[in-house]
Amino acid sequence: MISNPLLFAISGMHFSQAVAIIQSQVGIIKGVQVLYSDTNPLNVDIIINMPQDGIRLIFDPVQQRLKTIEVFNMKLVKLKYCSMPFNSPEVVPSIEEIEHSFGATHPGVYDAAKQLFALHFRGLSFYFPVDSKLQPGYAHGLGSLHFPSGASPVVSKMAIYSGVNVIDSRPPPLPLSCYHQQLYLEAATVLRSSAHGTRGLRLQLYTEGSIRTLEPRKQCLTREILFGDSCQDVASNLGAPSRVFFKSEDKMKIHSPSAHRRVQSKRSDFFFNYFTLGIDVLFDARTHKTKKIIMHTNFPGHYNFNMYHRCEFQLELAADK
Repeated sequence: MISNPLLFAISGMHFSQAVAIIQSQVGIIKGVQVLYSDTNPLNVDIIINMPQDGIRLIFDPVQQRLKTIEVFNMKLVKLKYCSMPFNSPEVVPSIEEIEHSFGATHPGVYDAAKQLFALHFRGLSFYFPVDSKLQPGYAHGLGSLHFPSGASPVVSKMAIYSGVNVIDSRPPPLPLSCYHQQLYLEAATVLRSSAHGTRGLRLQLYTEGSIRTLEPRKQCLTREILFGDSCQDVASNLGAPSRVFFKSEDKMKIHSPSAHRRVQSKRSDFFFNYFTLGIDVLFDARTHKTKKIIMHTNFPGHYNFNMYHRCEFQLELAADK
């Protein structure tokens, strides 16, 4: 975890939560870049790059949760471990300082192509630039190398991640500290039957446990939203929507021969928007019954990207006989 008055990033948080935090510091956090692949957006990581802060947030492209925090400019940040600073204007992150702060570790790994020596801890890696002339001694760790004038290498880059190594890191489940009393979607299943066709959605949900408990905990729920449900039924199952949106009037009515006549009905179909679930529920203007359910995949590059969390839905199709 990296935290300061400007930025709070924790492994597993959703992409939209990180963007919201950065947007709240507009004018303070500057030069932010969102990087993704136009040609292969589901196989290439989504990155929030903050060059003026020396931090890069790397998100899984499918789950869209934070999997790696990379500090690529150590001079722009102050870092502590167990309340002990190991990187600041007063503390240089040398190999001795890292070993003093984090304890002994296994011998590092040398990358000859990048001329970097890496020290790996659980969920944490430090990278030191090492001259290629010193390469023969890397097998016994940095301590076996003899540096000119007694100067030891200084950390040039640091990575925080969940997993055994940074290459195979995967985002952990959404942390409790990111719940903020919201409802989130684990998975959605489209309910279908041969007799009635598509009936609706079964939602596997999770949120914070009862506020009566002293410690926060994850609470799992299963709810169904069916076509024909009233808006009261949906609100009872899913809670109040993030927003209620009324469909705009049809702009093509002006071309109708009877456009000059007074419109008899001013009723409009309306949506319940659930941003953290990634779904919209459309209700009929006359009956107030569910008539459509929209599931958003939050596809990178789409015009409403980052408006909704990704809806992980499953649709079972019968085999073609």
